[in-house]
Amino acid sequence: MKKKVFQLLVDNTPGVLSRISGLFTRRGYNIESITAGQTADPKYTRITIVTSGEDDVLIQIRKQVEKLVDVRDVKELKPDDSVFSELALIKVRADISSRQNVISLSEIFKATIEDVSPESLIIEMTGSSQKIDAFLALLEGYEILELARTGIAGLGRGIENVTFLD
Repeated sequence: MKKKVFQLLVDNTPGVLSRISGLFTRRGYNIESITAGQTADPKYTRITIVTSGEDDVLIQIRKQVEKLVDVRDVKELKPDDSVFSELALIKVRADISSRQNVISLSEIFKATIEDVSPESLIIEMTGSSQKIDAFLALLEGYEILELARTGIAGLGRGIENVTFLD
C-alpha cells in the first residue's frame, strides 16, 4: 500500500466537500486525512486529501476526482517537492507536580501552551505528522485527555506548479 497526497482546487460551492468524500465512500477508497479551506480567491477552496492504496487504485482515485464538476485542478503533492504541515491540540493531565515537565517537552518541540487549568494543559503544535507523532510518543508517561489533529495541509514548492484560474 502506498500513500499519496492530492491537492484539489475546487469551486467554493455548498456540498462540494460532501460530493468529494461521497465519491471516496461509494468507491470504497480510504481517506486518511482531509482538510479544506478557502483560498486567497473566495471563489475557490483548496482541499488536501491523504489516501492510500495500490498503484492502480491511486490512479483510479485521481481520475474519478478529476471528473467531478466542481473540481478545477488536481495535483499530487510529492514529499520532496512540497511543504506539509499539521495542527494538533493536545489536552494533557498535568497537576502542579508534572506541569513543568510537560511544558519543557513542549518548548523543545516549539509547541505553545494555549490553556492552563489546575489539572491540565492544552498544547498547540504545528509541523509535520512525524514531528507530532514523536511529541505524542514522548507524552506516553502522561495521560492525554483529548487530542484533535487537523490532518495535513500542503503546497507544492516554487511557482512552476501554481494553478491560475480565471
